[in-house]
Formats: sequence, C-alpha cells, structure tokens
Amino acid sequence: MPEAAPKTTAAKAAQRTTDRDPGTRLGAGPGRLLVTVYGVFTVAAASRSLYQLLAQFDRAPLAYLLSALSALIYGFITFSLVRGGEVARRAAIVCCALEILGVVGIGTWTLVDPAAFADSTVWSYYGMDYLFIPVALPVTGLMWLRRARTAQD
Repeated sequence: MPEAAPKTTAAKAAQRTTDRDPGTRLGAGPGRLLVTVYGVFTVAAASRSLYQLLAQFDRAPLAYLLSALSALIYGFITFSLVRGGEVARRAAIVCCALEILGVVGIGTWTLVDPAAFADSTVWSYYGMDYLFIPVALPVTGLMWLRRARTAQD
C-alpha cells in the first residue's frame, strides 16, 4: 500500500476546520438565529442610543446611557457567538446573565418608578417596546449556550 503524501499547510488547516466539534461553533445551527437576532438588537440599540446621546442627552441621560450599555452587551454576545469556542461561550454566559439582570432590574424599576425615566430604554417594561424579545433573548441564549456545552462534552 502506498504511503499518503504529506499534507500541505492549507490541507492541515482545512482538516482542523472539519474536525471541529459542532458544540464549539456557537453560531452554527440554531445559533445562527441567535446571532442574527443579537446582531439586529446590537444595531438597533446602538443606533438609537447614539442618536439619543448626541441629540437628546439632556432629556433623559439615564435612559440613553442604559440603552448604550444594552447595545454593548448585545454586541459582545453577538461577537462571542460568532467567535465560538469555550472561552467565548463562557463570556457569552456572563453577558447573558448581565442582560437578564438588566432586563429584570430596569423593567422592574420602570414599573415601580416610571418618573425616573423621562424616555424608555431597550429594557424598559421588560422590553415591551421591542415585543418583549429582550426578556426572552437572554433565556434563549443561555439555553443554547448550555446545549452547546453539553454537545461539546
């Protein structure tokens, strides 16, 4: 039997790509939908907060800063899902937990003391302005990240 020719660098790289466990590709399969939704929310929250911070900051600074914070969290989760791997998965878990705390905390705050917010944020009233997707998104994200971890084991 003839020996196999040594693999080129490109062939080795291609082999490493195909050898990856699907659990490490957080943005694959159902994760693609999460990447898409988080990407849309990143753009929506960032553009909204950027405009509000630049044009209307004096009107409701707390609300606009919180919207900017949510955009940063959404962006980091999007990046982590696309990047994949264990470190990115753990970082995304932390950010999803922060997102849940933000949505529940700000949502409750807006119900208890609506006067504290002259304008709404992405997380006001548990994301009511965004069809309550902000409250469902981190839960779905954590479920996917947990599933991706068990698929890797």
